[in-house]
Amino acid sequence: MSTSTGTRGESVPTVHSAYPADDTAHSAESVDISALLERGRTMSTPVLRDAVKRLAPPMDTVAAYHFGWIDAQGQPSEGDGGKAVRPALALLSAEAAGVAPEVGIPGAVAVELVHNFSLLHDDLMDGDEQRRHRDTVWKVHGPAQAILVGDALFALANEVLLEIGTVEAGRATRRLTTATRKLIDGQAQDISYEHRERVTVEECLEMEGNKTGALLACAVSIGAVLGGADDRTADTLEAYGYHLGLAFQAVDDLLGIWGDPVATGKQTWSDLRQRKKSLPVVAALAAGGPASERLGELLAADAKSNDFDSFSEEEFATRAALIEEAGGREWTSQEARRQHAVAIEALDAVDMPEQVRAQLVALADFVVVRKR
Repeated sequence: MSTSTGTRGESVPTVHSAYPADDTAHSAESVDISALLERGRTMSTPVLRDAVKRLAPPMDTVAAYHFGWIDAQGQPSEGDGGKAVRPALALLSAEAAGVAPEVGIPGAVAVELVHNFSLLHDDLMDGDEQRRHRDTVWKVHGPAQAILVGDALFALANEVLLEIGTVEAGRATRRLTTATRKLIDGQAQDISYEHRERVTVEECLEMEGNKTGALLACAVSIGAVLGGADDRTADTLEAYGYHLGLAFQAVDDLLGIWGDPVATGKQTWSDLRQRKKSLPVVAALAAGGPASERLGELLAADAKSNDFDSFSEEEFATRAALIEEAGGREWTSQEARRQHAVAIEALDAVDMPEQVRAQLVALADFVVVRKR
């Protein structure tokens, strides 16, 4: 794997697929992930900005800050707006159905609006003060604006799709609203698990499938639906996106404990600070053995502690070490690879241009090989 530098200065891999479909030229070629992600961002951002301009003040300004277009003082900014994986998938989705990528732009924008609706609310519920190396909206503009702007972005997502006025737009909206409901289900499960001593691996995977897999599944089908693809094709593309979402979240769970704060923009041991029952934690607790038992004792005590917020770095480091010793880190890494393989296998059931397939494979590879 080599790297290239994107237009925002971040190092983004050029991925050589580990799962080529065959020996054709397109599948053998390396895919420039930076260019693929930048295409999704460049094609969707003007429409996204126009949608945000519809919001009443000060929500338009607050949303612009969240997306990184302005700073806290309202001045133009080149803030990090995220890697734009979902818009890239929506455009590829259209091409997988044999239509131009432009057909997928409304879907890309709608999915990005829903994604950011969830981020605004999640940051507030989780108490996260930093996202993408900047203060979160609720820290800068207050909790009320974070809630209102999140709600407004969700409404805009549906508006962007429905104003197309076609049967396909109605089908796409139905898939988006279903994905959003599952996303909210997943967030509710995530919060409830923080207050439980034990969560099974199956429960954790269900929660992460809802919270992350559902919207990625929608992203990789919505362009195809807007392009007239039948439900079978859309459902198969969703299977790829769902399992890609589980792989994505598994890697995110690793980053949530062992990620470099410089890269993640969050505190060290961020998921442990929030008592999240993420995959490494749940897998470690289920593993059995001395490290697993000691971890369980500590986490049970943590749940009853009145001074948890004052824990030292060493105390969180101890918990992370026990998770790793019990095998939670390695199990989660293997699960990310397994879900990646299932996602790639799903593509075999869709008749699409080989170049598009190679790009979908490369995006899946990129999700799993992110620094962790």
